Amino acid sequence: MTQIVPVFTDNAPIPLGHYSQAVRAGGFIHVSGQLPIKTESPPVSSNDAFGEQAQLVLRNLLAVLDAAGAAPSRVVKVTAYIVGVEYWSSFNAAFAEAFGEARPARSVVPVPELHHGFLIELDAIALDSDPSSAD
Repeated sequence: MTQIVPVFTDNAPIPLGHYSQAVRAGGFIHVSGQLPIKTESPPVSSNDAFGEQAQLVLRNLLAVLDAAGAAPSRVVKVTAYIVGVEYWSSFNAAFAEAFGEARPARSVVPVPELHHGFLIELDAIALDSDPSSAD
């Protein structure tokens, strides 16, 4: 039977709802939706520019992956929810910088709004390097 193991790090925002930052299951790491929230104080404002929010949310996503032992090269799929298609090129540039040579499958979904007025949210699926998670 496949075990489901929560992943937690202090280097990304602590969930305020009933969910984990990520879970390991069946040979994969499933990262919950990450918002551009700073882990240090003061918290990021939803008024920050899109480029700043994109860099921060990518940093949060990579911190959760790192806590699970996964590098960007292990990421299989990323879904980005952005408020406005006009931000697509800015997101693409930040994504390319954060992921380097890794080119996971990706969807960019324009949405009318996000929680707390943020402009971007990301979730991801990565291959787990821990063979015991595939049991």
